[in-house]
Amino acid sequence: MKFNKPTKFLLQPYPFYYEGKFLVIITGLIFLMTFFFNYLFKPFNVNIIEHKFDFFWICIIHAFISILVFLALIFILKINLRIDESWSVLKEIIFLTVLLFLIGMGQFLIRDTIYNNPNNWSFAYFFEEIRNTFLIGMLFTFIIVPFNFNRLYHQNFAKARSINLNNYQKAVSLNSSVIFIETQVNDEAFNLEISSFLFARADGNYLEIHLCKEGKIKKLFKRISIKDLNSKLSSYPFIIKTHRSYLTNLYQVVDVTGNAQGYKLKIKEYSDVIPVSRKMIPFFEDKMNNLKA
Repeated sequence: MKFNKPTKFLLQPYPFYYEGKFLVIITGLIFLMTFFFNYLFKPFNVNIIEHKFDFFWICIIHAFISILVFLALIFILKINLRIDESWSVLKEIIFLTVLLFLIGMGQFLIRDTIYNNPNNWSFAYFFEEIRNTFLIGMLFTFIIVPFNFNRLYHQNFAKARSINLNNYQKAVSLNSSVIFIETQVNDEAFNLEISSFLFARADGNYLEIHLCKEGKIKKLFKRISIKDLNSKLSSYPFIIKTHRSYLTNLYQVVDVTGNAQGYKLKIKEYSDVIPVSRKMIPFFEDKMNNLKA
């Protein structure tokens, strides 16, 4: 897909990698890249006379500062629990730019610890540390992010288009059972008609349950976790978690599209789309392939 305007490209959804195993991998890569880049290539002026430690340990300290700043910034971002849903190319670039600036600042602040230089606190060295960090990091930012976006977008778009929904829509009327759902509040228990269930979305301490009856959308707000509702509906293999915040009735899916974050599901009678997160794609595809009309 071609984006005629840079702003359109920048606003495209992009995966939020900074959690789970990817966070561990990225943290390790930042440490190793920072260490080996400095130790093996010595890209900037290295005056051994100024060193308070062996150059090996100075490189270790620089690498440690980089991951410390990185993890601190991730912690701040993770306060927003649904940040992955709204993450975009632009936000990724802004995040990496801020990260590089903070890493450069961190390297400047530790100069007195590792260098014997009376000018450690000068603006010249502050500018030098920021500049050096950006010279290294921006190369990866402006090459890897667009390349990875293009790879994921085309991969997920093509795979989403290959999913055939024709056989699934016939089965909606076959699942007209009703199940009693108990919640964390006794007087909020309710009967859920499976054939009318579209999806449920986690919203703070509540679950926003979307139903469709006679072509009209109805919302229920219940104090129950998505994990508990998923467990209560486990006997219905066509109702699955497509995202950590969404529980979706696959028989209500009328279209599947893809972008760099994963898949997007168009639900019957619902105007917005439901996400299928990148890590849930194999599970989603397996469930779709095993559905029987």
